[in-house]
Amino acid sequence: MPGPMRDVKVVELGVWVAGPATAGILADWGAEVVKIEPIGGDPARIFQFLLGGDMPTNPVFEMDNRSKRGIAVDLSTDGGLAVLWDLLAEADVFVTNLRVGGLQRLGIDYASIADRFPRLVYCQLTAYGRYGEDADRPSFDVGAFWARSGIASLLSSEDGDPPFQRGGMGDHSAAMSAAAAVSAALFDRERTGAGQHVETSLIRQGAYTISFDLNALLMWGRTIALGSRSGMANPAMNNYRAGCGRRFWLVGIEPLRHWPPLARAVGRPEWIDDERFVDPRSRAANATELIAELDAIFDGRSLDEWAEEFAKEPELFWAPINEPDDLLGDPVFHSSGSLVEVPDESTGTLMISTPVDFHGSPWAPRGTAPSLGQHTTEVLVELGRSAEEIAELAESGVVVIGDG
Repeated sequence: MPGPMRDVKVVELGVWVAGPATAGILADWGAEVVKIEPIGGDPARIFQFLLGGDMPTNPVFEMDNRSKRGIAVDLSTDGGLAVLWDLLAEADVFVTNLRVGGLQRLGIDYASIADRFPRLVYCQLTAYGRYGEDADRPSFDVGAFWARSGIASLLSSEDGDPPFQRGGMGDHSAAMSAAAAVSAALFDRERTGAGQHVETSLIRQGAYTISFDLNALLMWGRTIALGSRSGMANPAMNNYRAGCGRRFWLVGIEPLRHWPPLARAVGRPEWIDDERFVDPRSRAANATELIAELDAIFDGRSLDEWAEEFAKEPELFWAPINEPDDLLGDPVFHSSGSLVEVPDESTGTLMISTPVDFHGSPWAPRGTAPSLGQHTTEVLVELGRSAEEIAELAESGVVVIGDG
């Protein structure tokens, strides 16, 4: 099951999450990815110690780096750059999220290498784009995607602190866009024969994530208020707590369609004609009262019991508010294909799957993430380096030879 990206050769020069995740998606889809790390390793390797203390594995690094081959090279040296040139000569795609200035200093920005590799699809991820006063400003997704794009503000109550995002949310979102851009550019190359530069940024990805709100601001000059649970104008589009303590979300976004089945499910069919709740305007005017009544009703049964009642009303849309442990036990999570077994040295390791399937050319992961320099020797041999040349590169510190 090689996947739709079979035979596509990708060179990744990425650190932390966004760049490696982009190449990781392509690797999941079947691409042959060579990950170039600095001599000291991708800094994302320290997640193992930042988050897990003395834990023996690195789940965060594994997520974005499985199915790759890894080499460790000092690109500040002539010998290291020569290795990169040889890799790019055979590559279809180059993925990087190094800062703009760093790429320029190394002479591997797109403008510097485009003529040398005309068929190469050059995929670049940045924090703030390549232009403007902050083009080379460092950031992580918490800064560029979450804070500066406006997401954190829109999710903050008027007098409350902004919420924290979960790790890699913006990075993984941007990586999906970048992988899509690479796919489109490769398709275009089939027609034109020419590669091209594709790019995305964390701030642009953040803006697209809240484009529902930002387009309303652009076109109407107004922002859409953050919902308040106790006064939600549409009580059928709100979250509630069952008697067992578990929460759930009603998703009745269409007031005329979704209100009657809710009234019937909670045993109050008379509400359908009650003048307080008879139409969307009335329900909005009496939302506080209605939500309080619903709270009292939902407190009378467990979520499992309510699920049985809700199932009797096909037009009642809802979802449990799962905690991570709940999600792992949710049958729908498993049937959706959200888990994948990654081959390791013994049997296999369950990990989260990238969120796309190809039923005509299904993919499957080929192995866990490489250790630092694990495939340096193997890759250098493929590039035509002799054993003596490889030993000299290692002795001079240009490459790291890991266990492979």
